[in-house]
Amino acid sequence: MKKRTLALILAVMMCVGLLAACGGDSSSEPASTPAASTPADSSAPADESTPDSTAGGEFAATMITDVGGINDESFNQSAWTGMEQLASELGVNTSFIESTKDADYAPNLEKALDASNDIIWGIGFMMKDAVAETAEANPDQLYALVDEYWEDGDLPNAIGVMFMAEQSSFLAGYAAGLKTETDHVGLVLGMESPVMDRFTNGWNAGVLYAANERGVDIRNDYVVAETFGDPAIGKAMAQKMYTDGADIVYSVAGYTGTGCIEAAKELDKWVIGVDMDQNKLAPDNVIASGLKNVGVGVYEVTKRVMNGEALGGTTVWLGISEGGAGLATTGGHLGSEIEGKVADVQALIADGTIEVPYTAEMLHAFTAAS
Repeated sequence: MKKRTLALILAVMMCVGLLAACGGDSSSEPASTPAASTPADSSAPADESTPDSTAGGEFAATMITDVGGINDESFNQSAWTGMEQLASELGVNTSFIESTKDADYAPNLEKALDASNDIIWGIGFMMKDAVAETAEANPDQLYALVDEYWEDGDLPNAIGVMFMAEQSSFLAGYAAGLKTETDHVGLVLGMESPVMDRFTNGWNAGVLYAANERGVDIRNDYVVAETFGDPAIGKAMAQKMYTDGADIVYSVAGYTGTGCIEAAKELDKWVIGVDMDQNKLAPDNVIASGLKNVGVGVYEVTKRVMNGEALGGTTVWLGISEGGAGLATTGGHLGSEIEGKVADVQALIADGTIEVPYTAEMLHAFTAAS
């Protein structure tokens, strides 16, 4: 591969509506990961105002959303698809409680505890402190937390569920680097954290991989919204990137990211979605989506608990090989040639030929070796 320098242009960090982020260091890799399957394709319930239940059953599972809400078309909604699959396939009594602000996490966890659930899910790393506090106070209740973990054994009644989002983001960056016509792309990130760094570093590495393959320099803008719950901020940030010359923006910002998609529609530009296949939000503009199949984790971990596995105090990891990561290309906008190349690279990631960087140090080493 011919070595080229990728221009990683760091845009001015925009700190609007700052949310307090809670989370530990999630940079260590697992020794092994469990198998997983793809959840049923279904949408979230229409009623957003109160906890909702989908099925009766002896085993009960509930999830507490982060501030994006159940219908965020992204992270929380993906988790809910796993809950729906549990209800439809295994007869689990499933429900959710929505959070609209950080202060809702603790009381919502208490509500879930009062409802006598067998497993209580926290959706998002910002909930780590609240989950830890209630888990320590209620050692007989089992909890699971998406996108964070504790050191093995530290919290015996809590399960960490981590996703190798850097793998999906590498594929997104690689596809963008092959597709761009202006050699200028950008990333809108909801918030910086060790978990979100996986998206950023994977994306940067993928763009670099494509730039080297093509023998060009690609400008890669970067901005942080500091919120997952404000589409207006996402829209403004994407508009700025598009007017500056980017023709593809990767939206990694939950509900905030739906504003990026709206900007792409209005300006007739390309955008890459995240977490779920977001093509339906703008069929002519969403050219791909970096999948973080939270629903797979919710379904598989809950199913394993139901089958008697003692997962408390451990961390479950999900990547491409386990069905937790990938790239959706609904609409065929990438074209068959690029889709074929993406599939080839995905196979190289799955078999370990390409080790995708997920920290800044790993990205530096990846760049130096490219």
